Amino acid sequence: MGEPDVLIVGGGPAGACAGLLLARAGARVTILDRATFPRDKLCGDTVNPGALARLRALGLASEVAAAGLRVDGMLLTGERGVAIEGRYPDGIAGCAILRRDLDWILLQHAAAAGCRVQEGVVVREAVVGDVFGGTRVTGVRIGSAARALSLSARIVIAADGRHSTVAFGLGLARHPNRPRRWAIGAYYENFARPVSDWCLTPVRHQSDTSPTPGPIGSLGEMHVRPGRYIGVAPVPGGLTNVCLVKASGPADRDLANPRALLTRELARDPVLRSRAAGARLVSAPVVLGPLAVDAVPAAIAGLLVAGDAAGFIDPMTGDGLRFAIRGAELTAAAALDALAHGWTGVHARLAETRAREFGGKWRFNRALRALVASPRAVDAATLGARVAPAVFRALIAHAGDCHAAC
Repeated sequence: MGEPDVLIVGGGPAGACAGLLLARAGARVTILDRATFPRDKLCGDTVNPGALARLRALGLASEVAAAGLRVDGMLLTGERGVAIEGRYPDGIAGCAILRRDLDWILLQHAAAAGCRVQEGVVVREAVVGDVFGGTRVTGVRIGSAARALSLSARIVIAADGRHSTVAFGLGLARHPNRPRRWAIGAYYENFARPVSDWCLTPVRHQSDTSPTPGPIGSLGEMHVRPGRYIGVAPVPGGLTNVCLVKASGPADRDLANPRALLTRELARDPVLRSRAAGARLVSAPVVLGPLAVDAVPAAIAGLLVAGDAAGFIDPMTGDGLRFAIRGAELTAAAALDALAHGWTGVHARLAETRAREFGGKWRFNRALRALVASPRAVDAATLGARVAPAVFRALIAHAGDCHAAC
């Protein structure tokens, strides 16, 4: 096949979507991933309306939606029994789909578009050299320390996730001291659906012209408690994804026994304890953290960064996949620009576009993280939910990126 124009490290949503777009534009693309697909991945397993809209633009939404369950909105609960049911407006919906299935669909389409996909390949580091008097990434080194092999390409895209070997190796990413959150996720069977009689303030959008809403079971759930939150999402196969995100320090003994931690958190939660009483774990809990990743905008010729490697967003709002997919579109456009015209101004334009595209949502997410971290803020938000539920309804629509789905 010869040397590719673009070498993408990581076959997740960001890497697969960037590869798909580049291959459709005629670029020669190779995607490398250490895993063999389909593979499991810790995730909330929900594609919000904004992310589904981006997949629709790529011609992939129908297949993704067919493999998942429709999600019509969010159920948000706080302390003292307050619950807000927020339906997405105007018939807009997201979907719940196992990440192993979503990633496999996207990667298959990238391969069908012409990407060469190489699985089970461990990337050790980026290859950096002096080209025409300047520093440039010229490829990656793969394999073991004893038997390393260099692969070259005109452009390398680091889309290898929040523990990016490429970005961390080049000093372009780090885990900040704060916030330090960890996620613990698992699948359950027989996890009971919520009932509506305890939902004190169910609300709908006034503009909702969709048919009579379905049961609350068609909603994703976010249960916000001081210092933690628990996401709950029914997924295909009769299973329920339960994901706890909590603050954690370096000597947190709870993380040593994630099964016991999840069991204890569900048992003490006033909303979830009865629903989890008859549930059975069908998978060993997966632990991931620390979650937050701060990234320095890549300004090295030959290198672009996409997805979580470009900065990881706390998954509380469920919009990580929209950031990954839309970010992949922007990165692919930057790569085509560099291939056609060289690197002058490419990184600056990409950084400006990303800030314009995502800046508002980044600030929104930071505000929500600060709220969860403060018991007083949670109490104030609980009071606000009782007094002005329409405000929380609007927040749910914004969290779902419904404006991007219109």
